[in-house]
Amino acid sequence: MTANPQPAPFLPATTILTLGDSFYDSVEPAAFPQTVLRFRNDRAAASIGLESLDDAGWIAHFGRFTPLPGSLTKPLALRYHGHQFRHYNPEIGDGRGFLFAQCRDDQGRLMDLGTKGSGQTPWSRFGDGRLTLKGGVREILATEMLEALGVSTSRSLSLIETGEALERTDEPSPTRGAALVRLSHSHIRIGTFQRLAYLRDEDGLRQLTDYVLNQYFGDPGGKDGPVRLLDHVVRATARLAGQYMAAGFVHGVLNSDNINVTGESFDYGPWRFNPSWNPDLTAAYFDSAGLYAFGRQPEAIHWDVMQLAVSLRLISPAEPLIAVLDSFGDHYQTAVTAAILWRLGVVPRMPADDRALVQALEPALRTADTPIDHFFQASFGGAIPDSFGPGFAEARARLAIYAPRKGRDHPYWQAGAPCSMLIDEVESIWADIAERDDWSALHAKILRIRAMGQALAD
Repeated sequence: MTANPQPAPFLPATTILTLGDSFYDSVEPAAFPQTVLRFRNDRAAASIGLESLDDAGWIAHFGRFTPLPGSLTKPLALRYHGHQFRHYNPEIGDGRGFLFAQCRDDQGRLMDLGTKGSGQTPWSRFGDGRLTLKGGVREILATEMLEALGVSTSRSLSLIETGEALERTDEPSPTRGAALVRLSHSHIRIGTFQRLAYLRDEDGLRQLTDYVLNQYFGDPGGKDGPVRLLDHVVRATARLAGQYMAAGFVHGVLNSDNINVTGESFDYGPWRFNPSWNPDLTAAYFDSAGLYAFGRQPEAIHWDVMQLAVSLRLISPAEPLIAVLDSFGDHYQTAVTAAILWRLGVVPRMPADDRALVQALEPALRTADTPIDHFFQASFGGAIPDSFGPGFAEARARLAIYAPRKGRDHPYWQAGAPCSMLIDEVESIWADIAERDDWSALHAKILRIRAMGQALAD
């Protein structure tokens, strides 16, 4: 008999402090009138040794922000700049969240516990530093769905209702407030580097470059560190762009301050899952130009990474940075191909075969206006049903030579209908909470998403 694996221990860290206080501001969390636990992600907590916390301890740490033993003694609001819809903004930073703690996960990776809606900071400008409960629910749904679909994403660890009534212009008000805690692999953004370049802080750029290389990529840094850093970020963000496309996901706000240097997606505001392969679908009502539309996301992420290269130009020759930046397209093509084959549930073959399959599949999906989730659900394992019509003839023939990556024996497949996450269902789940304080639909959806994740997983 195989012994059950031992739970991961909690391994606190304070690595961010080695950068020095010019990178962050110590802040005080908000004192909320209530702290009602609405969601705790024990699966994620188990990866960092915190699943054994009782609810009182959970609320103390993630609602009142009592420091975790051995980690940061005070929350830190990180400083950064960024391009927001291609306009540079030097007046942003952690404005309604902070870095609460650091630790190591069960893979030895440095992890950050960051917040959203935890109160005002020096970077709040005119905001109240709060998060709506609806925003927190939406972030849980986004992160759970993306994780199940194989996208590198932050994980929603905790959601606590705060008892505050918030005024907002984009939802009926007053609306309920909440504090969210995310578990993320890094809190460092492209905008963190942009701020240092803006300040002409060459020493700070070198220090941050070596920190990121060492802590997140196991790379010692050094003289050509900026080029190696850019290479890591190009590969990681190109992979993320490919994963977004295969998942049919529209992030909505791919500003440079929303791009993590580890290529992990985070910060879910006006997101959408695309009902069909519509390249023009946008998620943000204020994205009137379609800058971050579904089909433009690889371009948008590439543009953001270009801003990292521009920042690193202060401490590196341009030519090697340009060469690395130019590799983004090839890395993206490799990544989107791998992500689509993974979602089809087949084993990759030769790169030329794999790319030809994807090149046949994408226009067929776009032209036929086929529901993305239904297509992948029906075709998982390597066979496109005839019911999808003649437009899929070439993709059907190419896919037929592939071996299945895994079978369809998980109970998830017996349900027939795919697990989707379209906007009408999101609004319905929220309506149950807003109108009747009924959380059952949310919990049932999370169970369904996780079952899909198990069925798809390697």
